[in-house]
Amino acid sequence: MIQLSDEFLKQRRLETLVENQTSFTMNNAAMHVFETHEQASSVLLQFEQPVLASMIQGKKIMHLRDYERFDFLPGESLVLPANERMCIDFPEAMSKNPTRCLAMAIFEDKINKVLQFMNENMPKDNKEEWGLMDYNFHFVNDRGIFQIIQRLLFLFSEDHPSKDYFVDNMLRELIIRILQTNERKIYSNATLSLKKESRLTEVIRYIRNNVHKPLSIDELSKMACMSPSHFYRLFKTELGVSPVEFINNERIKLAVGLLQDPNRSIKGVYLDCGFESRSYFNRVFKNRQHIAPKEYQDKIQKAKFLD
Repeated sequence: MIQLSDEFLKQRRLETLVENQTSFTMNNAAMHVFETHEQASSVLLQFEQPVLASMIQGKKIMHLRDYERFDFLPGESLVLPANERMCIDFPEAMSKNPTRCLAMAIFEDKINKVLQFMNENMPKDNKEEWGLMDYNFHFVNDRGIFQIIQRLLFLFSEDHPSKDYFVDNMLRELIIRILQTNERKIYSNATLSLKKESRLTEVIRYIRNNVHKPLSIDELSKMACMSPSHFYRLFKTELGVSPVEFINNERIKLAVGLLQDPNRSIKGVYLDCGFESRSYFNRVFKNRQHIAPKEYQDKIQKAKFLD
């Protein structure tokens, strides 16, 4: 979970109980930390630049174009186009437990420079260009994005003569990772809707349909009609994760579902998910879920019992 430093909390001024704003502006972006200390509803917010919003603490209920209302929680982020209006409810905010959110407006000149870099150095397999999203994108932060946001929060509030350069480098990585995360979602939807057909779409569909079986890079690269090295490089460039990481993510999603059943043994679960080693399964599961498989299964059953 993103953390605000004690130094930040001491320095900021609390002037209003709803969406109190603390802002920092750099050459290519502006960061705003919003705090709400009482329940509120239908609060409107809009930025002139594309914005990344990341929840820090508490809960918001978001009302956005093309989305059903949804809970916005710590560990999640939103990317919104310029001038996109948000309507926000704060059902749980209170003085002892304020709702906090970070909003980073990234100037379009910076985004366009990163897109140019990606199109020149990271071209897509289907020849489409990387471009600026013109729609709202809600996602769960992966470890890389979380660490960048936390680092940027520190850099924006740091008193350092070179911080514009530090921020600029972090922004480029953040934009690339977000676009790759969005690309994974596009490919994920394509495997269900049969749109955006490409060699990678077919491979991803095959992985999802056969995640319980042994899968190798050689096998997948042949399916994509590429050499193993080219396949690996292209997969990671477009999706932001290696083929093995993608396969393991799909297997852990399956494992999370199977572990809901108290009668399932851990051995049965990891074998049904395509893992050959319990120790490797435990390590991958804990790395992604931050809890061991058996502990997760017990936790789920305890929660059901309490309900």
